[in-house]
This record gives sequence, structure tokens and C-alpha cells, in this order.
Amino acid sequence: MRIAVLSPISWRTPPRHYGPWESVVSLLTEELVRLGLDVTLFATGDSQTSGSLVAVCPRPYSEDHSADPKVAECLHISEIFERAAEFDLIHNNFDFLPLTYSGLVETPVLTTIHGFSSPKIIPVYKKYNARSHYVAISESDKSPQLDYIATIHHGIDLAQFPFSGTEGEYLLFFGRIHPDKGVREAIQVAQRAGIKLVIAGIIQDQDYFATEVEPYIDGTTVEYIGSVGPDRRAEVLGRAMALLHLISFDEPFGLSLVESMACGTPVIAFDRGSMREIIRDEETGYIVEGIEGALRAVATVRTIERSACRADVEKRFTSTRMARDYVRVYQEILNGEARDNQ
Repeated sequence: MRIAVLSPISWRTPPRHYGPWESVVSLLTEELVRLGLDVTLFATGDSQTSGSLVAVCPRPYSEDHSADPKVAECLHISEIFERAAEFDLIHNNFDFLPLTYSGLVETPVLTTIHGFSSPKIIPVYKKYNARSHYVAISESDKSPQLDYIATIHHGIDLAQFPFSGTEGEYLLFFGRIHPDKGVREAIQVAQRAGIKLVIAGIIQDQDYFATEVEPYIDGTTVEYIGSVGPDRRAEVLGRAMALLHLISFDEPFGLSLVESMACGTPVIAFDRGSMREIIRDEETGYIVEGIEGALRAVATVRTIERSACRADVEKRFTSTRMARDYVRVYQEILNGEARDNQ
């Protein structure tokens, strides 16, 4: 089975620091190779893979400011479709734009929809709904206007997230600093609980950071440690008492939640998007309403068995399970069974 995997090029695959889509693509690609598939990864030139690598863009455009993102994307996407005949299937992880090429090739295209950035992009998915194949990353993120061949939750490499049985030293915010992600709410909860908050992540909204986050950073009660790469990620997650995920949008998945639980750290989250598909309420964390609900959860979070968090990830969220789910979908498509099942 010859599979071409199309990764985004905003960041390296796998990313050095931030890059959730690129991280998932890397994990999937490596597992597919281990399962014996012939995999070609289309990504940036500095990407790392045990499969074959094809790159027309030397570096990710988020790190190379001399690059024009649109030009880089067009060159990148056109390369895989111009070589489509070399593959049995193209697995698109690049959002909606590659779909506009899919009608020009005979090779079947599977698209993992990593969330909808806006309802305005749905018409593209609708146009290609009848001839393409879509995978959702959670049940909650499905659009009623589209057909899906499967829902496949993301998985992680457990070896990168060793279990920590310690009780935890601080509350943690881990993600991009943006109003959607609830950094200010995490600060409020930590301050009222009288527990130190550690903030880790890239600053995606500079104004929000300057007005709602930075004034509270004193290095003692609130500490900002920047974007955390793979070399420090497990330590930062594992030493936390709980991960605060007090989001104000419908999260399509939430990879950091799984990573946190793998380390034994429970999650306290607002009930938005996929949270109930990831967190087992009162077993691996708490799903709460509002600041008061989060405060009550913080007060009892040490009653959550950290080993239970790890065990649930081992059962449901491994990269091996994710890859096997995708292989089943590839086989359905190539055997001509997929359209009948959608």
C-alpha cells in the first residue's frame, strides 16, 4: 500500500515546539511505516521521518519570514497532486485547499478534518463531499452537512510522556495564548485557589497577552515559561497538579489533554467541544461550568488517581491505535467499500 501523507508546512514535521497538526502527522507517519506501509511524507525540507520525504519548501514559513506562505502552500500542495499517480491513496492533513486539486486526479483522497477554522470553509468540503472521504477527529466536531467515513481520535507516543505519580506542584495552562483558550480564566482560578499557575505556550494574540495575561506574571504566583518543546514537555506536564483547559470555544480535540493525562496529570475543563470524549468526568479529571465549578474541581483534584489517567490514555489514545484505525479506513477506500459505508 503506497500512501502519500500531506502535512502542513507552517511548522516542521514533527514540530520543534508548537504545531499540533504537524505533531499528529508525524506520529501517524512513523506508525504507518512501522506497520509496513510504503509511506511518503510531503512536508518541509527540515522534517524528520523514517518514511520517504518529499519537500519543495526548505523550512516552515512560520520560522522563515522570507517565505510567502501562500506561494509556499501552492508549491507544496501542487507537488503531491502532480505525483498522485505514484500512490494508491493521498492522505490530506492540510485543511480544505488540497480538495480543490482532488477532482483532477484518479488517486483517492482522504482528508482528516482537524477542525473548522470558520463556517465559511464548509462550502469547499461540501463541493467534494461526494467524491472525497472525510475523517473527523471527534464526534463533536462533525458537520451535519458532510458525510464521514470514520471518527478517529488522535493518539500519542506514550514513550514521550512517562508517567509521574507525584501529587503535583502547580496548576498548569498549556497551549496557545489566545482568548479562546482561557488563559485569563486559568489565572483567575489559580489566584482564588491560592496555587501557583505555570503558563506554557506560544503567544498567538499579542494584545490579549499584553492586557489580560502579562500584568499578572510575577514569576512567583504566575509564571510564564514560553513555548515548551519535546525536551521539556513531559516534565512540565508531569509536575503539574492539574491542567486547566477553561476554553471559550468548541475544541475539536485537545491533544494537550491526552498528553497531560498520559503523564498522570488530570484535566479540569469547561464543557465545550470534544471534552466529554477525552475526559472521563471524576475519573481522569473534571468537566465543569464556570470559574466556581473550576475552583471546586481544584479543591478535590488530588482525589483523582493519577494512575487512572495514564491507564485511560494507554487504552484509548495511543498512536498505534490511531494508525491501525487509519489503515482500516485506507483499506475500505481501496477495496471500494468506503462510499457504501458513509
